Amino acid sequence: MRTIYKLLLLVGLTVAPVTAPSLTGRTGVESSGGGALAAEPAVTIRVQAPSEVIQGDRFRIAYVVNTSDVDDFKVDAFEGLVELYGPSRSQSSSFSMVNGKTTSSSSVTFTYTVTTEKAGTFHVPAATVVSGGKAVKSASPQITVLPSGSGGSGGSGQSGSSGQSAHSGGADRMRTQNVGDRITNKDIFIAVTASKKRVYEQEAVLLTYKLYTLVNISEMAGKMPELDGFHVQELNRQRQPELKMEHYNGKNYGTVVWSQYVVFPQQTGDLTIPEIKYEATIIQQNRSADPFDIFFGGGSMMQEVKKTVMAPAVTLHVDALPSPKPANFSGAVGKFSIASTLTPQQLKANDATTLRLTVSGTGNMKLMNAPEVAWPKDFERYDPKTEEKTKISANGSTGQVLFDYIAVPRHQGKYDLPPVEFCYFDPDARAYKTLTTEAYTLDIEKGKGGSSASTAGLSKEEIELLGSDIRFIKLGEPTFQTGDSAFFGSRRYWLSYVVALLVFLGLAVAFRRYAVASADLVGRRGRGASKAATKRLKAARGLMSQGAAAAFYEETMKALWGYVGDKLNIPVSELSKENVRERLAARQASDDLVSQFIATLDECEFARFAPGDPAATMDKIYASAEEVINKMEGELKRNHK
Repeated sequence: MRTIYKLLLLVGLTVAPVTAPSLTGRTGVESSGGGALAAEPAVTIRVQAPSEVIQGDRFRIAYVVNTSDVDDFKVDAFEGLVELYGPSRSQSSSFSMVNGKTTSSSSVTFTYTVTTEKAGTFHVPAATVVSGGKAVKSASPQITVLPSGSGGSGGSGQSGSSGQSAHSGGADRMRTQNVGDRITNKDIFIAVTASKKRVYEQEAVLLTYKLYTLVNISEMAGKMPELDGFHVQELNRQRQPELKMEHYNGKNYGTVVWSQYVVFPQQTGDLTIPEIKYEATIIQQNRSADPFDIFFGGGSMMQEVKKTVMAPAVTLHVDALPSPKPANFSGAVGKFSIASTLTPQQLKANDATTLRLTVSGTGNMKLMNAPEVAWPKDFERYDPKTEEKTKISANGSTGQVLFDYIAVPRHQGKYDLPPVEFCYFDPDARAYKTLTTEAYTLDIEKGKGGSSASTAGLSKEEIELLGSDIRFIKLGEPTFQTGDSAFFGSRRYWLSYVVALLVFLGLAVAFRRYAVASADLVGRRGRGASKAATKRLKAARGLMSQGAAAAFYEETMKALWGYVGDKLNIPVSELSKENVRERLAARQASDDLVSQFIATLDECEFARFAPGDPAATMDKIYASAEEVINKMEGELKRNHK
């Protein structure tokens, strides 16, 4: 039954060892006798037992004491469990020497062989030992007894007298078929569940793909669906899950949560998450194989069979957000709070101040827009810098998003910064809610080269002109020199006027183009798209060299989505593959380029959970992302001309 371990290692699962799995730190607790010398550890009892068994199975319960100095051992009554044999006692010791220092340890294990007569949930009886004159009691973890039925060891009568099926965990309970046996959709299938079937636009939905199997699987691969109309984030498992037995439709299946995704619908109406096609490799036993051929490498007792497993589609009904939407709606859906800091509040003219807004909570935090800040008119302001400190959870992105707004006051005086409003939609309350920060007063002192003149009612351009059109009058005694009057009216005299005029016209045209380019925010964003994507790809390459696969794929996805969002001027809340297709078609991009870009996105999404060589996969994804961005940059520039 070793082949199932290969599957579990591929998906990052853990299986109980051939000996009974330890429950310490999971369902049990360690008790100590206390009062031990500093050089001796406290006495503890560790309980080893399976977390679930099938009715009628034989299994073992072991109590491991971390010392051989045991004067007495007692165990409570076996309620709901039938004691067959025990306790058998075994002892082990170990010695080690490090840097000339010798240490030793010993333990005693008391083992019971147990069976069950009925299904249900029961407690492993607690054990008590006396060591050094003090009594220590163990924990009493739970065991789930599944009903006997077809499938697994309970249904096939494999429990026998060996009791190995329970000890080796859920993996070895899978039935090994003979070559030629038919594999049905009841032997292996994937169930899909959604945390909600009716949601609002942008509200988080948790999708869970759970595998049920009665047969041994060595591997399984499949391609995630292309979820048009959704923003998708994979839920990272906090710990490695175990393959567990579950009684379902009269059979005992080995089950495991294969993957989980949090999706944020970007459109309204009935949206379908398409079915996923998986190719499972199932191990069957070749009983007719010749042992001599196997010994000399001419055959095998096991044979691999391919089986297509379809995860069913799921349809969600997505309601539009209530109308009318508030004018200051940020696009955030979930539950949030906001806080602000302004540093510094006292400064000199032409020095910078930073307003930091911290939005905390749970929801579509990656898709929200930055709040609007009403700076005083004569402050030069910059686009906010965004920093995400979030992690994905079943309810959406949880954590904080930091917005840093930098502004530069041009003149001295006292200025009021009104409260900043943050409007979001609460799907539980089915209403829009508005949060406000505190108001601030800025005390601006006169800066170097600054002016104390009043600037009320002036525009930003007028303020900049005011700071540069008045120059300081030079003091001191004037100096005089005599010149040749022949220069006046000469050819050089008139040529200097022509040169000055040409220089003036050139500067006027240059400044005009610069002003137009500065006002063209959309164009500036598009021109900087390639530079921003290159910077993110460089960060992704650094993550790839560190072997941080999850962070690498997330940064690469940001580079791809961020590039098309900036280049095509698509807001984050409207980013979808369908919108990208339409905008690229409008910019006369070739079908091959569009298909290559979408395929690169798909490969990046799929590679995050696909088995294989992580280094080779990351290198391939990086090369594809870099190539498609360079191609798109060149083709869009040619079409624009």
